[in-house]
Amino acid sequence: MKFPGLRLRRLRENPLLRHLLEEHRLAVHDLIQPLFIKEGLTGRREISSMPGQYQFSPNEALSEAGRIHALGIPAIILFGVPGKKDFTGKIAMAKNGVVQKAIRSIKNKYSKLLVVTDVCLCEHLSHGHCGHIKNKKIMNDISLKTLAEVALSYARAGADVLAPSDMMDGRVTAIRQKLDKNNFEHTPILSYAVKYASGFYGPFREAAESTPTFGDRSSYQMNPPNSNEALREAKTDLEEGADFILVKPALSYLDVICRVKERFGCPVGAYAVSGEYAMMKAASMKGWIDLKKVVLETHVSMKRAGADFIVTYWSKEIAKWLR
Repeated sequence: MKFPGLRLRRLRENPLLRHLLEEHRLAVHDLIQPLFIKEGLTGRREISSMPGQYQFSPNEALSEAGRIHALGIPAIILFGVPGKKDFTGKIAMAKNGVVQKAIRSIKNKYSKLLVVTDVCLCEHLSHGHCGHIKNKKIMNDISLKTLAEVALSYARAGADVLAPSDMMDGRVTAIRQKLDKNNFEHTPILSYAVKYASGFYGPFREAAESTPTFGDRSSYQMNPPNSNEALREAKTDLEEGADFILVKPALSYLDVICRVKERFGCPVGAYAVSGEYAMMKAASMKGWIDLKKVVLETHVSMKRAGADFIVTYWSKEIAKWLR
């Protein structure tokens, strides 16, 4: 049938019918809220480049976890900022480290809140890179041992999911073997398998206090023009024991989310990163965009691309809007 018998607008004119026929929907259970915990902080401190987002003291982080849980958001991902940093990374694996204490306190009070922990060294090493360095070069294999020990310490503290984000080759194998040898074979790994060397991370580096003191991360994070390489990264991490995959950033890499999902069929997440948040927030503060409409539109685009879940700084707002 052709026009005038065929009129596609018939299915758009009634808002109830439009909603009924939506192909993709955003739901609260799709969301993971990032949480920054700053050792030695009292209360909370707003992140200047991310208005409305905060670093939290350990006590305030527990209260924030309660607010997130009350909104029906099923999961948080923790980023810890220690009071002191060094070149060893030992503070990252300490039993009473900022992340470990947060895991225990949150799981003790909110046992049904899924606690994901970012596994990386950039917040803990004084030079701000994601692995150990020698002569200003990232030492891949030496870093694996430290990353595995950090992951194990988070598992022992009670983390539900471990999410390595460092982009060192072989880190999923190292973490999986360390977990299995210590009776954590049932703890899943969410791998940042596809993490690009993006210009959208600036505000996060303020939040996590992890700006590199020299160079950048392009020698270990992925080159933005590449998508075939993303499939190789995802395949490698799945073969090494990753249980599901995260693509970061989201909006500039919707095609990559789609390709990873179609190729492997495993659960795939999108990370709507700090720069994406900051741009929308700034434009809304200027009155240039309808914030609610833009946030919901961009996040449903991630679902449409194939994301099963979304790590996003907008989780709380989305949860309220969807009510």
